[in-house]
Amino acid sequence: MSERGSNLVVINPGSANIRVGLASQDTPFNIPHCIAHHIKQAPKRNVQDQMLNNQITTAQHMEREKAYDVIASLLKIPFLDEEAPSNTFPRKMGRIDGHNPQIRGKDLAFNWTDVFEEASSSSSALETSTNKDGTSESLDLKEGSDSKEPDLNKRKYREFICGDEALRISPTEPYCLCRPIRRGHLNISQHYPMQQVLEDLQTIWEWILIDKLHIPRNERNMYSAILVMPETFDNREIKEMLSIVLQELCFGSAVVHQEGLAAVFGNGLSTACVVNIGAQVTSVICIEDGGAVPVTGKTLPFGGEDISRCFLWTQRHHQNWPQIRTDILTKPIDMLMLNRLKETYCEIKEGELDAIAVVNSYEDGVPAGSHKTKLSALNVPPMGLFYPSLLVPDVYPPPPRTWFHDYEDMLEDTLHIDFPRRSDMSDTFYPNVNLGLPMWESYPVISSKPKKEEKVGLAEAITSSILLAGRIDLQRKLFCSIQLTGGVALTSGLVPAVEERVLHAIPPNEAIDTVEVLQSRTNPTFVSWKGGAILGVLDFGRDAWIHREDWIRNGIHIGSGRKYKDSYYLQAQAMCYMNS
Repeated sequence: MSERGSNLVVINPGSANIRVGLASQDTPFNIPHCIAHHIKQAPKRNVQDQMLNNQITTAQHMEREKAYDVIASLLKIPFLDEEAPSNTFPRKMGRIDGHNPQIRGKDLAFNWTDVFEEASSSSSALETSTNKDGTSESLDLKEGSDSKEPDLNKRKYREFICGDEALRISPTEPYCLCRPIRRGHLNISQHYPMQQVLEDLQTIWEWILIDKLHIPRNERNMYSAILVMPETFDNREIKEMLSIVLQELCFGSAVVHQEGLAAVFGNGLSTACVVNIGAQVTSVICIEDGGAVPVTGKTLPFGGEDISRCFLWTQRHHQNWPQIRTDILTKPIDMLMLNRLKETYCEIKEGELDAIAVVNSYEDGVPAGSHKTKLSALNVPPMGLFYPSLLVPDVYPPPPRTWFHDYEDMLEDTLHIDFPRRSDMSDTFYPNVNLGLPMWESYPVISSKPKKEEKVGLAEAITSSILLAGRIDLQRKLFCSIQLTGGVALTSGLVPAVEERVLHAIPPNEAIDTVEVLQSRTNPTFVSWKGGAILGVLDFGRDAWIHREDWIRNGIHIGSGRKYKDSYYLQAQAMCYMNS
């Protein structure tokens, strides 16, 4: 790993975070997958990625309350509108100036981002990959070019800000926050065109390569990229990301690996049911002997951020939340705070679960305020994984599919489709095509239908996925080899809850009586990234790698008899280069 992995960059993009690092590293950088552009006018709303709807319908509200009471009954806690009899703490304790060492999880307030360039080193980190005059033309940014105008203090605004800093920009600053991926797809909409989405992806990745990994553009051809792609992305989206890696970022070669497959390798397994609970999407897929079983794939439209929003709703309903303006739409810094509180205090266990915690308020760029308060019902929000109506999808819906008129199959459901090679396609079918676009036109157009499994909870999705695997011996093995990945997998009490609820979800006519979740050998947040690094090192030099010159000259086309022939990423979705 230390020798071969020193020039392999493993990229695992997600909706909320991207994990990037050299294969020789033990852990990757885990960076918020977003970018804030400097804009000319003061922002009316600093989140541009799409029209956001924060309205909950009456039916959704009733379903959420019903789900809460079902969960309360299971956890043996008071129902939603019942007062806890053991409530000995005052409702709110107001603002505090000092720290109480008895409070679990210190008051680690976030700081607002300094949006101005440093006078001595303006854009110095990017000069290695830009033009001689220091401009950032190679980053293809269309916005923020007006930053040459000095403010009253003769300071320049930073043209763009990526990652964690982008989430901590005050709403009063002239910046527009963009998230190029939303709910497991490129976040393309009427308000966020595809070209801008791809440019933002390129800019974020370029910034990571230079600022975090210190790999300048002129040395990039000596490096190879491993794309570890979540199951939610379709063929066209993967192709666009490959183009960014090979053409725009100038890697010498690249390969695509499936996130579920990589997760299995990351834990030293060959067969498992991989359950990846991400920030915005949960995916389930079964792996048998190092190959994905496509028919078992499931996608659920909720994740860790939805649990955090439910956490806020629960506290507000019980009047535990301080009188502060917490708004995750206009202040992404509030979501950072909610995620931290959820990770610190939420767990799945029976009985009343309360805690005294410090909640921060963030107002118009002033330092954070600290408020000590009692939090209650902390075991309810993570149970939303099993009762998704508790996680009302009131913000950040999936990108609308109606904006893909130019490529009808871009966001269609290709998961269960086998794409055989057309008999009229020869190995030299695309000798003069720059990006291989005609290949995508050969794919059948399938009408997009909502997957019914998206309405079910985690236990039902896992059970359904495994039962689709076919043979009873394989089913039994998979039920005893469930692998939880993603940050939410670290939730205390989640493993026994999954085992118990999956066992109850198995139909009585199935001859299966044992369910086991395997303990992860590494941090579940990074296990897919680590598996991608292992696959890249073991696999380097094989014919699945795509070389930059071949990609630019010939594009890609459907191969046959490739390795991992059961993986729909490398076989059915043709994400491999075939020698002419």
